[in-house]
Amino acid sequence: MAKKGVILCVCQGTCPSFHQMNIFEVLNALRREKLVDFVGIHPQLCASDGDVFWEVFLKGTDDVEKLVVAGCHADMQKKMFRDAFEKAGFAKEKHVGVDIRNMTTEQAIEAIKSVL
Repeated sequence: MAKKGVILCVCQGTCPSFHQMNIFEVLNALRREKLVDFVGIHPQLCASDGDVFWEVFLKGTDDVEKLVVAGCHADMQKKMFRDAFEKAGFAKEKHVGVDIRNMTTEQAIEAIKSVL
């Protein structure tokens, strides 16, 4: 069965652009409403260990139909994750980026819902 999920990238948790939101509540709201099959948080996917994360995480994900990454601007994500997705054999068309910087918890939830 095809699955969809959300990964939050939170700029190390120190960036002021994330201080208005409760990142755990963002993910819990999506889980409670059963809008996604899985959720996760990574502190900085654009760092070198982000590539390692994608390499490990994306193995055997043929049944993932949509992977939403909520964090920085979608265009930035496409550029930053392109090589890692290619190396992992993950179809880049399944990735949907959504910018949630400078949002409240409720705004971030709605922004993510809009791309699910």
